Amino acid sequence: MSSYKVTIIDLLRHGEPEGGSKFRGSLDDPLSELGWEQMRNCLGAKYPWQSIVSSPLRRCHDFARELAQKSNIELDVINDLREISFGSWEGMTSQQVMDEDSDLLRAFWQDPMKNTPPQGEALTQFASRVENAWQLLLSSYCGEHLMLVCHGGTIRVILTYILNMPLDALWKIEVPFANISRIRVSQFEDGSTTASLVFHQARLTLD
Repeated sequence: MSSYKVTIIDLLRHGEPEGGSKFRGSLDDPLSELGWEQMRNCLGAKYPWQSIVSSPLRRCHDFARELAQKSNIELDVINDLREISFGSWEGMTSQQVMDEDSDLLRAFWQDPMKNTPPQGEALTQFASRVENAWQLLLSSYCGEHLMLVCHGGTIRVILTYILNMPLDALWKIEVPFANISRIRVSQFEDGSTTASLVFHQARLTLD
């Protein structure tokens, strides 16, 4: 029988950034006071991870750095885990984009594969870099329990990938601020893997 290692990855979305809800991909806003509170409250006081990995953007990295210092766990930053770029929509609310170009926004929500925001990052390119980063994580942290602090879009890509969902369905997955999802991956000697979603919820609870 082939031996295998189990890798656990907790995907934590950042809390609310300053400026509230808007199209915020490459825009590097820090967390609001509420955002800090959301992230601190969602984890509790136990730290089961061997490593912490973060997007480079402040709304993820600032909290990941605090968590790493508090728990004395090593922090790694992976650039390709950053959010999708929304191009000319960056910094605008949904209502502002709707007022400016309702047809394009509606098309983006309904079929994001074919309707990229102006000067934005194509969904296929975004998914490719996130999936490459995911494979790097699995090879670098095989057999560990890992905390990954990242973005709603990044988490959606990972979930569609491991659940074998079509990529154009990713916006159908709700990922609230400070939501946490746990993925269990079995990695076999021949390089094959199996993955499952353990939970997807607003607070980490540990016995």
